[in-house]
Amino acid sequence: MAKDSKDGKTVVGSLGDFLREQRLASRLSLRQLAEQVGVSNPYLSQIERGLRRPSAEVLQQIAKALRISAEQLNVRAGIVSPEPGVGGSVELAVLADTGLTERQKQSLLDVYASFLALNAGQAGDKS
Repeated sequence: MAKDSKDGKTVVGSLGDFLREQRLASRLSLRQLAEQVGVSNPYLSQIERGLRRPSAEVLQQIAKALRISAEQLNVRAGIVSPEPGVGGSVELAVLADTGLTERQKQSLLDVYASFLALNAGQAGDKS
């Protein structure tokens, strides 16, 4: 997983700003996008304002409705790291697996991120 900023809100906030820009560029109202995504209008509004962090499944539905890259949204949401050599393909594979529930996907991503952090810490100790 990508690292959140110190306050934990910057990544989510930038996601919301990005989503709002994309929605407006697509000439969709909040209500229209919420309907296409299958979520409530207030929930989508909270995502745009950076108050809520959407699940990977909701992000994929938003990407589809806005006709933008789901991977780009996952990076902005902090689910996938934009840094080369840090995760990415494993995270995308987990997110794309339709045989897993959202909770299972998040658990796997959390475990994977903890292994990456542990290995990075151990590599730092050796230098």
